[in-house]
Amino acid sequence: MKLVDDLLKGNRVALSKTISKIENDGPESEEAVGLLFKHTGRAYYIGVTGPPGAGKSTLVDRLANRILDRKEKLGIIAVDPTSSFSGGALLGDRVRMSDLSTREGVFIRSMATRGSLGGLATTTKDVALCFDAFGMDYVVIETIGVGQVELDIADTCDTTIVVLVPESGDSIQAMKAGLMEIADIIVVNKGDREGAEQMVAELKFISRLRERDDEWEYPILQTEAINDKGVDELLTAILSHKKHLKKTGKFELNRKRQIKLRVKELVEKKIKLHLEEQVLSEEDLNRYVHRAYKKKTTPFQIAEEIFKKIK
Repeated sequence: MKLVDDLLKGNRVALSKTISKIENDGPESEEAVGLLFKHTGRAYYIGVTGPPGAGKSTLVDRLANRILDRKEKLGIIAVDPTSSFSGGALLGDRVRMSDLSTREGVFIRSMATRGSLGGLATTTKDVALCFDAFGMDYVVIETIGVGQVELDIADTCDTTIVVLVPESGDSIQAMKAGLMEIADIIVVNKGDREGAEQMVAELKFISRLRERDDEWEYPILQTEAINDKGVDELLTAILSHKKHLKKTGKFELNRKRQIKLRVKELVEKKIKLHLEEQVLSEEDLNRYVHRAYKKKTTPFQIAEEIFKKIK
């Protein structure tokens, strides 16, 4: 495929067009990703997640500048929610990083979730592979910022950063939301606001109660992204975590786990398409639903009947 060949040669236009094909999930998208896959594995994936208004985009902007200052190349994927009414997305993160986009060595792509849950768009992982094959040293993925449902990021990235702010609620709520369970690094942003130091202290206390299956003690950092404070410490923590993963062998294990999860996702996708196209039409489904509504059957019996048709 010429488009893929041009991408591998460093053509930014080809990169953009390939990403568009993948986002549209057209017939050539699977072929493109398949051709690119064997050229991946070099980039290090950093996930940035947390509640809305935590300043994730500003923090990513500041962090990206630090990475570029190291003469390393960087791809950024900023995921924005899609409107359930219009189907559109603001894609505002790219606007907030407009100054960054003028620097050499960076490519920013905004993506709409298009109804996907988990904090990522359905094709985010494939777009990240494009950046990897293009020769990026780092790929930063910023999730939509909805809290409890954006846990997919931990299954996609090597280092997951959870960004919190004092006004986002107490530390116990953050733990209850499940965000702390996926964190490799926790950042309390907007550290100049009231309650920031107290939140850091509470999070450090909670971290002592948390059991992990490795020896990494995740740091809890205080930043002021808008004032460009604490970002150097964040980059140092990321590099330390990267070194830890490589040293302990967790990096290879995580990458294999990511491939396994991706295979399962693709199998589920193909089964779903087969079900919709070959086994169960919308008309048939409506008939099943009507029978269940009349209490002549149950959803469990319907599912079993449909499953037998697949076999």
